Amino acid sequence: MSRSPAFLNAEEVERYLSSSSLLITPLEKALANFSSGPEGGVVQPVRTVVPVAKHRGFLGVMPAYSASEDALSTKLVTFYEGHSTSAIPSHQATVLLFEPSNGSLLLIMDGSVITAKRTAAVSAIATKFLKPPSSEVLCILGAGVQAYSHYEIFTEQFSFKEVRIWNRTKENAEKFAQTVKGDVHVCSSVQEAVTGADVIITVTMATEPILFGEWVKPGAHINAVGASRPDWRELDDEVMKNCVLYVDSCEGALKESGDVILSGAEIFAELGEVVKGVKPAYCEKTTVFKSLGMAVEDTVAAKLVYDSWSSGK
Repeated sequence: MSRSPAFLNAEEVERYLSSSSLLITPLEKALANFSSGPEGGVVQPVRTVVPVAKHRGFLGVMPAYSASEDALSTKLVTFYEGHSTSAIPSHQATVLLFEPSNGSLLLIMDGSVITAKRTAAVSAIATKFLKPPSSEVLCILGAGVQAYSHYEIFTEQFSFKEVRIWNRTKENAEKFAQTVKGDVHVCSSVQEAVTGADVIITVTMATEPILFGEWVKPGAHINAVGASRPDWRELDDEVMKNCVLYVDSCEGALKESGDVILSGAEIFAELGEVVKGVKPAYCEKTTVFKSLGMAVEDTVAAKLVYDSWSSGK
């Protein structure tokens, strides 16, 4: 009889994936492989999203196989509007990792830490390539889980002289500033937060634009992480149409991103094409990286957790 697969809770996953920075090198490889087409060895359909309209929720199913890692996984993620202030998180996720050679289930793990850290790591990769040469001011819009994970890796990987945060509920922004290491300036408005910022991260629950092009410094880089549905926005048309637009997946962005679909903005490149060197990084221009998150990112992170766990580290 085969043994039942082990389950790692969020605290255990955090132990084996202590820093998002551990993911940068394997995720760069995964992004490049994904954008290489069939020869890259990544098999990943666009996520299936099941609406749970009665409860204002969604269930997403995200399978992927990476030949280079020989890793097979599926993430199940739920997202419920209006739950961000309750005891139950708005986003919940579970990752299942399989043995590719025979389909056996190797490990079940809480997906919240993986989602937070791999998303922030991919934003850091985009920022490494696309940020202005001299970037001194970082702005974070939103104060939830993704804000914390982005702050952690961005302060590890880059040297900003000033960090600003804004959140719709100011108390949450103030709590963020008191919780993290380092000085963070709490702003009263989005305009105050983004004016003069070199790098902007949007990790909000917004469904209508909150970031307007007239406020954005020419040449700034924006990581747009929220608004993961085709009718949701964080960025207005002026931002989207006056930037060089990069995405994680063209297919995914054209199906899921309201910022891309509703603005009609033209996608310039996938981030993996920049990593590979087949498309340029226009770091002197205003750039947007629209991040929807990809299953192969979860696969790579889950494999890293599994390797560490199984080796007893």
